[in-house]
Amino acid sequence: MVISSPADLVFDDVFLELHEVLPQAPVFVKLEGFSLSGSIKVKPALRMVERLELEGRLGPGKALVESSSGNLGLALAMVCASKGYPFICISDPNISPQTAKLIRAYGARLVIVEQRDRNGGFLGSRIGLIERMLGEDPNLVWTNQYGNINNVEAHMLSTGPAILRQFPQPDLVFVGAGTTGTLAGVSRYLREHSPQTQVIAVDSVGSVTFGQPSGPRHIPGLGTSQAPQIRHHCHHHQLLMVPEAEAVTLCHDLARRGILLGGSSGTVLAGVRRHARHIAPGACVVAIAPDLGDRYVDTLYNPEWVHRHFPHLQAGQPVAAAESCA
Repeated sequence: MVISSPADLVFDDVFLELHEVLPQAPVFVKLEGFSLSGSIKVKPALRMVERLELEGRLGPGKALVESSSGNLGLALAMVCASKGYPFICISDPNISPQTAKLIRAYGARLVIVEQRDRNGGFLGSRIGLIERMLGEDPNLVWTNQYGNINNVEAHMLSTGPAILRQFPQPDLVFVGAGTTGTLAGVSRYLREHSPQTQVIAVDSVGSVTFGQPSGPRHIPGLGTSQAPQIRHHCHHHQLLMVPEAEAVTLCHDLARRGILLGGSSGTVLAGVRRHARHIAPGACVVAIAPDLGDRYVDTLYNPEWVHRHFPHLQAGQPVAAAESCA
């Protein structure tokens, strides 16, 4: 393989057949962590930047800014570096130390917001800072992943079709809800091209995205403290709210079997396990894993971090199948 740009390193066709989650059927995990920036976020990053360029809103003399808990910020840092745009990532203390270092390695500026918003998270504060920055600098452009339809379209054009190329008629597809770009794009594509497929949305307990009560969250990636605008494009059949402790436990369980996944991926698979009693034997089950676990060794896979945030949790203890909470 010979490529002309780091943006060409986007892999959309890697699925892991996993037998450790359900007793009655394998789970085909769509591994999004092999692209250059290490997560599914490279696809919306490329789409949003390229559309801004086509619309004439981004070009020489302009700089990009975005709010991110980690993965989109890293993807945009890589894309902007390859295209020559300055980039400012607005994040919060939950960002993994490795991701923060990688964002800076690409030459981007990383700003950490310490003040919580009215729902106890950081998203509202991050967006508030961006809005103030835009008012002060006319050359600053915001991709706005939370309201940008190109975040949705990136997955309608790539992630959704990639699933159906491998599994023409999946019975269930589990998708995590962060900005809801992946969920909206995949659910819209499947609704049109595989209407019999059940799309199951997975969110973290404490997230307000779909009107659930706000609460503390420590794992970046899924969940929000301010509902994103593009959530209205989602067409899922069911919503599962997964406690973060279950995601941590499942991640540790899989790591002991040689499979190192990120917190968002662990949350999605914990959602699959929660839904176990509703899944028929032999069903075709697909779950999207947004990233791998190598960037979480100082948080998710650090016993001290786990004990600090989940003192009741014994890392590595298998998660028992739970009742669906929908």
